[in-house]
Amino acid sequence: MELLGATSAVLLVCIACLLSFTAWRKRSGKGKMPPGPVPLPILGNMLQVKPKDLARTLQKLSEKYGPVFTVYLGSEPVVVLQGRDVVKEALIDRADEFAARGRMPIGDRANNGLGIIFSNNEEWLQVRRFALSTLRNFGMGKRSIEERIQEEAEYLLEEIAKTKRMPFDPTSMLSCSVSNVICSIIFGNRYDYKDKKFLALMSNMNNIFEMMNSHWGQEKERANSHFHLKNLITSTFDLFIAGTETTSTTIRYGLLLLLKNPKIQEKVQEEIDRVVGRSRKPCVADRTQMPYTDAVVHEIQRFISLIPLGLPHTVTKDTHLREYVIPKGTTVYPLLSSVLYDSKEFANPEEFNPGHFLNENGTFRKSEFFMPFSAGKRICPGEGLARMEIFLLIAIILQNFTLKPVVDPQELNITPTLSGTGNVPPVYQLCAFPR
Repeated sequence: MELLGATSAVLLVCIACLLSFTAWRKRSGKGKMPPGPVPLPILGNMLQVKPKDLARTLQKLSEKYGPVFTVYLGSEPVVVLQGRDVVKEALIDRADEFAARGRMPIGDRANNGLGIIFSNNEEWLQVRRFALSTLRNFGMGKRSIEERIQEEAEYLLEEIAKTKRMPFDPTSMLSCSVSNVICSIIFGNRYDYKDKKFLALMSNMNNIFEMMNSHWGQEKERANSHFHLKNLITSTFDLFIAGTETTSTTIRYGLLLLLKNPKIQEKVQEEIDRVVGRSRKPCVADRTQMPYTDAVVHEIQRFISLIPLGLPHTVTKDTHLREYVIPKGTTVYPLLSSVLYDSKEFANPEEFNPGHFLNENGTFRKSEFFMPFSAGKRICPGEGLARMEIFLLIAIILQNFTLKPVVDPQELNITPTLSGTGNVPPVYQLCAFPR
């Protein structure tokens, strides 16, 4: 009986696999869904992809299946776009067709379809437009934002100075510094780095509800309006998260790369001394006169590929892409790391090299492959603020301090601790020596 039961189980598994293979053959191919590895029942392709190294695994699969292919994460198909050409074709050239946000369980639970990041359709258009307009009114893209960043940098420098050349982990102070910039924009206030309420806000986003200004909900009587209090709170949550974690993590990872490459740090400091000097803070206007520093900042963002898969998109109707058809509702991942690591555009992409963004004569070289903020209609709305912060804070820190590792630079580990949907630098310490 036991042998019969085991045989029946194996037979059922074989039948299920056969049916799954048959269904997969019918669904994929020219004029159908993009090709990809054969999925198993229930598991899909989970045995062929590594969740902790998803981007690299998908990159490897593209070598076999091409720039547009399908993988099954469980029972759900996901279409992956690999390389600049097809990512541009989808997100920029055909932006309307690929503008919808793909489903993410964490977004469903946290935002319930509200806010900016995970919303769709008319609701997304209205809330995004309102957010951008409000941020511009608060000074986004203007000198007042630059001054806020410079002012916050002073507090950051004070915190670094307090370490008195002793080893420290820069995570908390960088998070507080970057967060204070977005707080000053959204809440009209900055907070001391040791402030308990501020630290609670950093660790528990529920405090956002307590700090909301009640007048943001004054359109609430309009039954069909998207500008009700809950949506405005969720939108603020999105701005707070997006305006803190991504930027502070980029800077933290950038400082680690500079510790690993002290000669690059030295060249940045030489350029700062030559262009800005020590008597004033670097400003955005200096950027055009600081091509090497600008290249270093771009290379940091390229090299770390912070969000390697970008955020998911979806198609709201059956959509033809090249020789395939992507069915309505299918999740689409633009593999941003494949664009940032394109070897035809960036020689030796696995190497951290500011020369990737420099011409032979030393001037800054723009690249259409630079897509750390994604592209098209779903490009990060805070791109301008983030780029300003990353440039100014790194430049101001290096203007005032020389950063040194607590171990030999060659021993520093720069491999991300998470490399599935986000690349986070390993924990490290540094010493800051006043210049």
